[in-house]
Amino acid sequence: MLDTARRYSPFVARLLDSGRLDTNVFLPMLAQPLKPADFEAFADWAALQAAEGEAGLARELRRLRSYVVAHIIVRDTNRISDLDEVTRTITLFAEFAVNTALKFAYAYYQDMYGTPIGRYTQEQQYLSVVAMGKAGGYELNVSSDIDLIFVYPEAGATDGRREKDNQTFFTKVGQKLIALLNDMTADGQVFRVDMRLRPDGDSGPLVLSETALEQYLIQQGREWERYAWCKGRVITPYPNGIEALVRPFVFRKYLDYNAYDAMRGLHRQIRSEVSKKGMADNVKLGSGGIREVEFIAQIFQMIRGGQNRSLQLKGTRETLRKLAEAGIVSTQNADTLLAAYAFLRDVEHRLQYWEDLQTQTLPVQPEQQQLLAESMGFADYAAFSDGLNAHRSAVNALFNEILSRPEEPQRSDRWQGVWPPLDREACLNVLAEHGFDAETATAKLEQIAGSSKYRHLSAHAQPRFDAIIPSMAEAAAAQSSPTDTLLRLLAFLETISRRSSYLALLHEHPKILLRLAEIMNQSAWVTDYLTRYPILLDELISAQLLDTRFDWAKLAAELSDGLANCSGDTEAQMDVLRHFQHTQVFRLAVQDLAGLWTIEAVSDQLSALADTVLAAAIPAVWADMPKKHCETPQFAVIGYGKLGGKELGYASDLDLVYLFDDDHPDAQDTYIRFARRLTNWLSALTGAGSLYDVDLRLRPNGDSGYLVQSVAAFEKYQHEQAWTWEHQSLTRARWIVGKPEIQTAFDRIRSEILTRTRPQQELAQEIIAMREKMFATHPPLADSVKYARGGVVDVEFIVQYLILAHSGRHPQLLDNYGNIALLDIAAGCGLIDSALAEKSRTAYRFYRLQQHNTKLRDAEKVRPDATLLEHYQNVCRLWQQVFGEEPKGIEQAV
Repeated sequence: MLDTARRYSPFVARLLDSGRLDTNVFLPMLAQPLKPADFEAFADWAALQAAEGEAGLARELRRLRSYVVAHIIVRDTNRISDLDEVTRTITLFAEFAVNTALKFAYAYYQDMYGTPIGRYTQEQQYLSVVAMGKAGGYELNVSSDIDLIFVYPEAGATDGRREKDNQTFFTKVGQKLIALLNDMTADGQVFRVDMRLRPDGDSGPLVLSETALEQYLIQQGREWERYAWCKGRVITPYPNGIEALVRPFVFRKYLDYNAYDAMRGLHRQIRSEVSKKGMADNVKLGSGGIREVEFIAQIFQMIRGGQNRSLQLKGTRETLRKLAEAGIVSTQNADTLLAAYAFLRDVEHRLQYWEDLQTQTLPVQPEQQQLLAESMGFADYAAFSDGLNAHRSAVNALFNEILSRPEEPQRSDRWQGVWPPLDREACLNVLAEHGFDAETATAKLEQIAGSSKYRHLSAHAQPRFDAIIPSMAEAAAAQSSPTDTLLRLLAFLETISRRSSYLALLHEHPKILLRLAEIMNQSAWVTDYLTRYPILLDELISAQLLDTRFDWAKLAAELSDGLANCSGDTEAQMDVLRHFQHTQVFRLAVQDLAGLWTIEAVSDQLSALADTVLAAAIPAVWADMPKKHCETPQFAVIGYGKLGGKELGYASDLDLVYLFDDDHPDAQDTYIRFARRLTNWLSALTGAGSLYDVDLRLRPNGDSGYLVQSVAAFEKYQHEQAWTWEHQSLTRARWIVGKPEIQTAFDRIRSEILTRTRPQQELAQEIIAMREKMFATHPPLADSVKYARGGVVDVEFIVQYLILAHSGRHPQLLDNYGNIALLDIAAGCGLIDSALAEKSRTAYRFYRLQQHNTKLRDAEKVRPDATLLEHYQNVCRLWQQVFGEEPKGIEQAV
């Protein structure tokens, strides 16, 4: 084992020959990886404890480094360890060295000046050390320098006789920490320490308060600093608020497609330096090198990390895996990048093992080239070079694909005359030629050109805005309603222009404009939805957009992870719920417009979505509850109406009833507070928009009743006080989520109520009377498929009557399958005429499709033509058969 390490690392050979490594200590160390517990034990190492002052500590830290680095090299060159072990071990040692040096430096100046105290909190202050770059991502090399930033909580002063302000005190602490690690002595150095990533770099103060850091990031933070801070990780154990103030700087709340240009600029600078210095053989900075893999991972973190907190990771490999898991990067591409990254990092390590130098440049000496090839598992350097070049070519191809500048759309030069509209006649001519209402469209363009919103666009945003409008006009011209489509597109563009990132998205992906135009041509509702939630633009470039496989178990797990990643931040969790729901609704709507769903199937999916949101919200809201008496709420949500019958539409309310089953004396008050909070989570308008309108009026005693009922109270009410219309509502009720025992109890109560024996004539008259009471507020007019005689409500009342009158003898009617299926079941039981049942099923499906198309597809309000009137008549015939009398008000429908 040692012979192999000697062969590939002259540095290790010298360490062994010099006697700096005690083999009685070193050889047993090689049996297993070094773990965090080992570094904790190093703190008690007798040599460190016996170290006399600063010189002794510096010597022992350097001696310990020799053991750690040699341990890594021996295990890696013998292929005992893997990449994770190598980088994690040296990173753990760096953390240990920083904390050991910090502890000494703090105590040294505390003895001299006293303890630093915060001016506002009057509490003892400590220095937090932020590891940046590879140290932040647990990705250090054995010969890496460490990039650090020093931050202390607040201004103040020490409490000793020789008082120093906190800035001065911590500057001295930081300087001594650096010296302990960075200074070159006869024993070498522990780590080169680089402080240039701190605010204002070498010209800035060595340490700064959290307030100063926050002000700097807000007022002066540059784009490259966002990428640097992406890997920033506090490696000291003291209380601090650094993560909370850095996160909004690094990860924008909205999709940040501006990151593309910023990353391109940064990469151009690096490429220029590489070219100037002849670094083509540099496996880190050269084409297809380590840095390009890191850039690919980080570009997606920067764009999406604010919305998807699971991407707020430190390591390159864990980020690539998460991107593949989220479907942002294909599994194949992620695997290609992961394999290349592991290979390149292995090469980098072997280059550094040679002489313990921070180098990423391939060797030129034949002997070292051959040994490098052998250490990488190749017979000779030519074979190694082929393998290396294959990985670098694959990385560079993906890098260029992802970060290449967008191609300018191919369009006729005539479309350029549309914008800017400098020549009104030319604009009118080109628009008229392509089927637009030229006057209307030109007037809109002129209005935009003269608006303050357009004039105040930033220097980055205005050229993008200008480039997009001709493409929008061309895309609109290809639609069936070009003028309406263009007006919608332009209104949308005006709305999103406040966020240059959205303009960047359209600029980066010009092909999505055609898809956007197709959607806006078909649906004012989807246009409005997208305008309210422009973050959904990102879905138009998703491979999943037209994938009709909704794996609700998997989606529920992703939603749960997203909520957990918010670390208890209530507003962030509410936003996660909203973004999740908006994304799925938008996907469904686009697929629906493409004709990929039936009306029943869309309702099933929208109902499953609501169920998923409710299931995720309950534990999150309960965790957010103060003063609760149990870990898990003994609570359930019951869905009524369209949710209960799985007939939800895109904008349907949620009719909910809350139940609890808990004997604790505080239960009623606790669950009332919980119900209020849950309802607020579901219905409140936040920065991410709205979720659902929640209607709780179907609970026992309606608005005058308790917000949440015990199961016992609910059962008593249903048996003793509920009106017939409330039992009608119960026919469409189902348990959604919550305590399983409540589901069992609710299903029992529902069955008992619905199957009880009722005088059929009396029941029929009550339901007829209930239907006729609706005439005052909802006249049964023929142009309303919902309220017309023979319309939606009549079908629902027929089904509800059949359930209440006959489910005692026909329990299959209790299955909550929806009205279309229940009509078929009733016919199968011989309760209604099969032919009329089928015609009523067809009518009901037609009504729902009309309602759906009016909402989604810009369909005109239904007109009472022969087809519609025939549907009304068929349902009226079924009504007459079921209730024994012709429906009143029928003359208004026929």
